[in-house]
Amino acid sequence: MNINPDILKLYAITNGDSAEDVELALKGGVTCIQLRNKTENRTEIIRRGMEIKKICRKYNVPFIVNDDYKIALECGADGVHVGLSDTPVAEIRKATGADFIIGATAKTIEQAEKAQADGADYLGVGAVFPSPTKTDAIRITPENLKEICSSVKIPVVAIGGITADNLHIIDNCGQCGIAVVSAVFGQQDIKSSAERLRAEL
Repeated sequence: MNINPDILKLYAITNGDSAEDVELALKGGVTCIQLRNKTENRTEIIRRGMEIKKICRKYNVPFIVNDDYKIALECGADGVHVGLSDTPVAEIRKATGADFIIGATAKTIEQAEKAQADGADYLGVGAVFPSPTKTDAIRITPENLKEICSSVKIPVVAIGGITADNLHIIDNCGQCGIAVVSAVFGQQDIKSSAERLRAEL
């Protein structure tokens, strides 16, 4: 599907955060929520996902599940975001149909072009800065980010260590938005942190 790039402007990724925290982020101007849960079992992830989905519906923002498209479907999520080692985009697209949002990680032009050709709706590209949540993530320079953005027609979201203070460094790289974990959910005042990021964007 062709998605409106505006929904990817401030994309916040939960890291075991409560439904209340998610609502604070949405009140602060977050435009898309992703549930990333690497520690709990499938049943608990689905339960948490259904809670978060209700809040996202209340604020009319998309709800995405990380890694597992089958969990995303079971939660009633709007889509899935897959990494390079997860289920291939083409397989997910075949199983889910045109209306299901598929985001894909890309770190090279070749990966970006393949994801687009296979049916991805948007790309997550990074890490553009050192990331506190993925310390082993491969770094992408602003030049790399710009090249990837220029190589595809689908929207690109920059991710990895982005804060309100360093956001200006990637201002002219061509991405439609940013994805953050710590810059929203790692802050004491979640709503104000989201508001500041929106203001900077």
